Amino acid sequence: MDLIDDYILERTCTYKGETYKVRDNGSVYRQPRSEGRLRKDDSKWTFGEKNATNGYMYIGQHRVHIIVATAFLGENDSKVYVVDHIDTNRCNNRAENLRWLTRLENALLNEDTCRKITYLCGGNIMKFINNPSCLRDLAQDPDISWMRTVTAEEAKAAYAKVQSMRIQQPRNIHSKQHIENEDLKRKEQAEAMEWYRTQNNWRFTAPKQPVYSTPDPVFTKAAYPETALQKDWKTPTEFLCCPIESTETPLQDYFNNLAIGKPFSRNKYTEHNVLDFAFMDEGKALIIATKDTNPNAIKHFGLLKVYHSGIQFIHESISTFFEENGVMKFFTTEQGLEWNGPDSIDDYC
Repeated sequence: MDLIDDYILERTCTYKGETYKVRDNGSVYRQPRSEGRLRKDDSKWTFGEKNATNGYMYIGQHRVHIIVATAFLGENDSKVYVVDHIDTNRCNNRAENLRWLTRLENALLNEDTCRKITYLCGGNIMKFINNPSCLRDLAQDPDISWMRTVTAEEAKAAYAKVQSMRIQQPRNIHSKQHIENEDLKRKEQAEAMEWYRTQNNWRFTAPKQPVYSTPDPVFTKAAYPETALQKDWKTPTEFLCCPIESTETPLQDYFNNLAIGKPFSRNKYTEHNVLDFAFMDEGKALIIATKDTNPNAIKHFGLLKVYHSGIQFIHESISTFFEENGVMKFFTTEQGLEWNGPDSIDDYC
């Protein structure tokens, strides 16, 4: 079966004066006009042609993903809303891969744009969320200068929605089912590329072996507070010292909540207390050594890194240790300092 005929649903919609039949696999069929000559893309199913400048698929002057979204998700005001590709692949116009977002939601979800706003706001995106007009004297870039007119209410609503979209349940990237799904996805992508090559005479040489990339990190919601996320950390954990809101100095606030011996984290298995803590990476992160309070634990000591994404506090485990000397050695060297203490069993494990 050709990919273009591999679909489940087909709908009809009107977009900018043109009538289209649209399939949920991302292909479109443009109806010919009642008057005038037949155009080259009329009366045939197509995935569109890729624009070399922006990477989107087009039929004539219109973007295919907007036509598909209009057919399956409904029409929206293009001055307020944009169609987002969930997997960030601008050629994947399957209906299930598309969603309508406001321009602001789309901007906050885009890592590059969010990073740019955060930089302009002194490293804290909450400054923009609470007062978007702060960009008035900062942003000259036309890609973000329009955000100066956003109201605080709109910014907070967009921020809340983007937060909920970012918090996804972790995938088991080592499961047999996931590996089979990834293999199938690679096969479908190879077939799709071959189809495009034969239809559009693209020059493309597929690699002889599949290319495996490092899995993207998985961020999950912490058990407490709402401002905390866990990076590649499956067990839902309460971070008892984590600030419950973000200010203009998020890591300093976190640092101020820490104290040696103070309860730091808690989950269904155990609790950890603060052993020591410090700033690292030129103040861009915190490093925290902890001690497990469970007497039956095999490794009683842990080391983790905490940094702020501009939206939430990210908690990333570095390692666990048998001995206090082991964790304190790494605590010291991770700060770029010299360790003068004794060796431990952790140096050989």
